[in-house]
Amino acid sequence: MTDRIRTGGCQCGAVRFRIKGELGRPSICHCRMCQKQFGGFFSALVTVPESELEWTRTAPSYFQSSVNVKRGFCANCGTPLAYLHPGGLEIAIGTFDNRSDLAPQIQVNYAARLPWVTTIFDQPTYDDPDFYSKQEQIISFQHPDHDTAHWPEHGLKL
Repeated sequence: MTDRIRTGGCQCGAVRFRIKGELGRPSICHCRMCQKQFGGFFSALVTVPESELEWTRTAPSYFQSSVNVKRGFCANCGTPLAYLHPGGLEIAIGTFDNRSDLAPQIQVNYAARLPWVTTIFDQPTYDDPDFYSKQEQIISFQHPDHDTAHWPEHGLKL
């Protein structure tokens, strides 16, 4: 067992979590329910020790997506957060403040994958020469990738 603490949360900061201990194997799931929950080509999840998970701001809301599965999300901004099933709880990798060591190690429900998923990163890339100047003009209301004493800051309403 490790004493490592991991934190994360939703886009708006209304839901935040803290996990102490070892995480399970990171994975991606190609099933249709995960595609719809994440609004993407697949989900990226990692199993967490439920006894070591603390929802530090607000807990997610849940949608019962099937007989045995509930899918957690932020009721305020809609960020997909959790996958609760009879085998345990998984948290969306993208919601961790530090995701650098959570590369998926396995794919599940591979037969349901979109056929072009295996080639999407072979496509040409486009580098916008004005990207950084455009970014400087954006005023972001997204929660930062670390815990904060108060959120939202500056009197913004969630």
